[in-house]
Amino acid sequence: MTTNSLELDGKRALVTGGSRGLGAAITQRLLDAGATVVAAARSATPDTPAGAKFVPADLRSPRSVRALADAALEQLGGLDILIDNAGAGRIHTDGALAIPDEEWQDALDINFLAAVRLDAALLPHLRERGGAVIHISSAVTLDPAGPFLHYASAKAALATYSRGLALEQAPHGVRVNTISPGNVASPGADVVRHDIAAAAGVDPSALVANVPLGRGGVPTDVAELVGFLVSDRASWITGRDFVIDGGQFPRG
Repeated sequence: MTTNSLELDGKRALVTGGSRGLGAAITQRLLDAGATVVAAARSATPDTPAGAKFVPADLRSPRSVRALADAALEQLGGLDILIDNAGAGRIHTDGALAIPDEEWQDALDINFLAAVRLDAALLPHLRERGGAVIHISSAVTLDPAGPFLHYASAKAALATYSRGLALEQAPHGVRVNTISPGNVASPGADVVRHDIAAAAGVDPSALVANVPLGRGGVPTDVAELVGFLVSDRASWITGRDFVIDGGQFPRG
């Protein structure tokens, strides 16, 4: 099947965490393919794609998730593509036991439960024409470490949930896949890398020095994979977790 530059023409998409970094790159990739896109985040930034419809949202509570779902449907008139990309985490250099209870809960709320709640609100609309859901997890689930174990655990839960949801939704024509990026440059990830490097007394570049392909990732690397997976070219792919990390992380 050949690639059509406007292969998503007529499709309607929602991207959470879509105001900067990876989410902004995904939003732009879908816009470039012809989709109408709502980008949601706590606030817009200069990096938020100008062609997107922006909806402010903080997805840490069921009420705010429901409000986003309603606003997106009002803006779009329906939904074909859902990208659950919103995520956040703060490292604790003293290890897992130093992570306070409220940060464990926050990690679950934003990195896992936000997607579960948004999927529940929007899947009935995705089923109307068949659709695609992408959950953005993380390659750190392959090599979790204490300083960000709360984040890695929440993302691992997201990947497991995604596999089960894919089986449940397949008969309804909805495909569900997970993407697990490795060391990709983005505002949030750059802060985490800086903090980890500072704690270890090394330059942040050392954290990507062992990437077999010789460089860290950029947001468009992941956005291209998203563009493929939500297109008709991937119409027989569901329930998969795609690790995109330049070969850095260990495989089980």
